[in-house]
Amino acid sequence: MSMADRPPIRVLCVDDEPGFATLTADVLDQQHDDIRAVGVTSAEAALDRLDESTFDCVVSDYDMPDVDGLELLDAVRERYPSKPFILFTGRGSEAIASEAISSGVSDYLQKSGGQEQYELLANRIRTCVTRLRERRDRERVEDWYSQLFEQRLIGAGLSQDRSFELANRRLAEMLGMRRD
Repeated sequence: MSMADRPPIRVLCVDDEPGFATLTADVLDQQHDDIRAVGVTSAEAALDRLDESTFDCVVSDYDMPDVDGLELLDAVRERYPSKPFILFTGRGSEAIASEAISSGVSDYLQKSGGQEQYELLANRIRTCVTRLRERRDRERVEDWYSQLFEQRLIGAGLSQDRSFELANRRLAEMLGMRRD
């Protein structure tokens, strides 16, 4: 399935500065046909929106008053372990970047001002969401093949020396084999 065939990428933008949360969401939404973005101004509002609606990715500031971006990442990962989470921060340093990566952030991007930062952010969002979608597609196909293999009357896979590499449950029972 190509990107054009996919539904738009839904992004939740979190920043305690209302103007920046709105600006980020509006730029992503208006300048990229494949992205739909919404802005919120607190971690609490972000978690509420994630529980109410489906979002493919979270983009969050780091420096927020009640809960910082990494604490929000922990809360999001607890509820939605595989959801892409991009830290988009104005307060960047090597220490914060290192901590973010160690915490499992999907990507880290420092706010730089100007239109280029939004292009870069949109590309990072697409990359993270595409990776997740492709992994889920692969898992679905693998599950489908696995179920198909198990449901066949007799299913086997032979190696070059004609020993069994794979045997479904029915064949293993017929031959008195143990499946590991």
